Amino acid sequence: MPHFTVHISESALDGKTEEGLIRGLADAVGAVYGEPFRRMVAVDLIGIPRHRRGVGGVPSERAAPDVRLSLREAAYRHPDVPDAPARLIAAITDAVVDALGEPVREEVAVSLTAVPEGRSGVGGRVG
Repeated sequence: MPHFTVHISESALDGKTEEGLIRGLADAVGAVYGEPFRRMVAVDLIGIPRHRRGVGGVPSERAAPDVRLSLREAAYRHPDVPDAPARLIAAITDAVVDALGEPVREEVAVSLTAVPEGRSGVGGRVG
């Protein structure tokens, strides 16, 4: 199951932004892997309180989204999806920018985490 964890300044979350981020991140995965993957995407938005985020060693009020996608390792090397990591990073960044605005583009950090086969499961079963 594709799973996003997004750490972001609490001030960037206003009750409307959340829906755009959640939908946009699911759409980003769907754009790369297709609709069946989109329907499986889980998103956790974690707001960082004011003064608890720093950029360059200095406390910051910037949104500075840190987006992590956890996905089975094989999906990043799938033969039917050439350049999957690059496509995902671009699509994820665009989804965050769509939700938060163009000025945040240079602040978006995306990490792709690969889960080895047999090391994840849903419903109590290894998948």
